[in-house]
Amino acid sequence: MSALFTKHQDLLTKALDACSQRYAWSGWPENPSSKIHGDEKPAVGLARFEALLGQDFPLAQPAEVARVGEEVSPYTGEPLGVRYPRADPEVLFTAINSARPAWAAATPEARVGVCLEILQRCGEQLFENAHATMHTSGQSYVMAFAGSGANALDRGLEALAYAHKAMQDVPATAHWERKFGRDGVASLHKRYRLVPRGIGVVICCATFPLWNTYPALCASLATGNPVVLKPHPAATLPVALVARVCREVLAEAGYDPNLVTLAADTRAEPATLPLIQHPDTAIIDFTGSPRFGSWLEQNCPGKQVYTETAGCNSVVLESTDDLQATARAVAHSLCQASAQMCTSVQNIHVPATGVRVAGEWVPHAEVAAAICSAVDGWLADPRAAATLCGTLFDPAVQSNVDRYRQLAAAQQRILRDSAPYENPGFPAARTATPLVIAASEDDRDWYREEVFGPVSFIIANADAEACLRDATGNARDCGAITSHVYSTDAEFLARAVDAYHAAGASVACNLTGMPINFAAAYSDFHVTGLNPAGNACLADLAFVSNRFRIVQSKFMGVAPASA
Repeated sequence: MSALFTKHQDLLTKALDACSQRYAWSGWPENPSSKIHGDEKPAVGLARFEALLGQDFPLAQPAEVARVGEEVSPYTGEPLGVRYPRADPEVLFTAINSARPAWAAATPEARVGVCLEILQRCGEQLFENAHATMHTSGQSYVMAFAGSGANALDRGLEALAYAHKAMQDVPATAHWERKFGRDGVASLHKRYRLVPRGIGVVICCATFPLWNTYPALCASLATGNPVVLKPHPAATLPVALVARVCREVLAEAGYDPNLVTLAADTRAEPATLPLIQHPDTAIIDFTGSPRFGSWLEQNCPGKQVYTETAGCNSVVLESTDDLQATARAVAHSLCQASAQMCTSVQNIHVPATGVRVAGEWVPHAEVAAAICSAVDGWLADPRAAATLCGTLFDPAVQSNVDRYRQLAAAQQRILRDSAPYENPGFPAARTATPLVIAASEDDRDWYREEVFGPVSFIIANADAEACLRDATGNARDCGAITSHVYSTDAEFLARAVDAYHAAGASVACNLTGMPINFAAAYSDFHVTGLNPAGNACLADLAFVSNRFRIVQSKFMGVAPASA
């Protein structure tokens, strides 16, 4: 058993148990408060981040043809000035292929041990990564530390646990005997070998750059596949920090560091297609837009493609005992990370006839007003608003808001207008509060697609059953990652759960008092693979088990020692 596997075995055992029992647990701290960590760690993390600015990122790898970097902080409007290696794909793949045989021949425990060490060292740079994520993806410091730090690491460990489990399920050897008629007993020695698929390319997300990076990296690397990390040009630094750690750990463990490489690019000269279309690429992991995710699923024959995209995340509000608590929960989702999360609510279905609140009917307009008022409540304190909303990671998000604002204003449909909010720490920050639009089923061309950013619709369907039909139909046809139902009627809840499940979507019922966007590692199966919002789940056995295949040899009599 490898030294690194032994070193981190307790962490892996805990992750395996959490996956089996589905309880709340995290391997890393989610709160960056100096009251927990002291003053030194946050200060060192900030200093390390600042030392990277305006420099060539310290990453030496083969095939470098230039240095590129075009990240601009959405908080300051200033370029980060960090430059990363741009690689020639052919030369890069040649170097990677040289590293493959020794890694494929390593024991599963050795590979898992390396991955555990990588995750632990990435956990040691949470503060540095938080600043890197904040100033590229636009998340608030707290969100960057948790969502792109601890929570993403947990998803990586979760995928690693499943990879370990999948490989452990295949024995290395077996003895087999069977009688075949008068010929006597056949006695065979059988050996089983796990064969990696090939090179994996991970196309990282712009707004949560490590959310799929850690799981995809661990799932592929642990099962013997080299990994190329392809970050978004606007959010390269968080991924580069991970690539650097991977290469350091691999080299220290005696393996070729080219098993993990970074492929930085620019918007003008993207590297994605040359990487994924290379004949040696066998696995593609993608988190991002539904359009490109769908293209990957349909245009990469012979390659294993894992996608997580987006859809029409919905709320169906049939009845509630506490309208203020319900409105507050929904409003939090509209504000969190400026609705730039794959779990953000977009479509809020409320019967045109109103809803029953604590036994009394409340008109549709009052329900809509309660939700808008709850949004205002979350934004009342500028510092709290900054922590909750962060910034718009790219000017295109503001353009999206402006387009829908113009459409809604032309028909007098704006229930709550969007406007910049003042970030106390960053006066130049690119911000926008939620735009809430009144809609009906006649406006389905507005809301039957993902509208990325702080834009949502309160949809007046004829009645609660129509709300459920519309919401679940959209999930089935357009995709959904999160769905919510609020009802005090047990029979309606049962019908709603069945309807969402029939549409291939998961659903949460009556969530209040917590961030309803939250997807818990080791407990929530994130994305079902049953609707257009993605074909892969973070994380389950299917996410890892097809990244390797099994070949076998069998011998009658003495088996050769080298077989």
